[in-house]
Amino acid sequence: MSKELYMNLTDRDLNRIIEMAWEDRTPFDAIKLQFGIPEKNVIKIMRRELKRKSFDLWRKRVNSGVSQKHAKKRDPAIDRFKCSRQKHISMNKISKR
Repeated sequence: MSKELYMNLTDRDLNRIIEMAWEDRTPFDAIKLQFGIPEKNVIKIMRRELKRKSFDLWRKRVNSGVSQKHAKKRDPAIDRFKCSRQKHISMNKISKR
């Protein structure tokens, strides 16, 4: 991830990206749509911002099949990526559309 892109993220954006990455039902596509950051850069952010053990647990969960972070692993019946609480989060670009 370029340092410029990382530097242009506000603390609020960075925290929201990490929060979205932790949520099992929020796919990487949603993060890319909202922030323009692809999956490989989200992984770099998580690696950089989390403790090593937390990052390892997150990666294990994302790749285990329990998480639905990848669109191909999602049930076709799920056609949205917003959680029920997401509309209450202020400054959320997606919920304001």
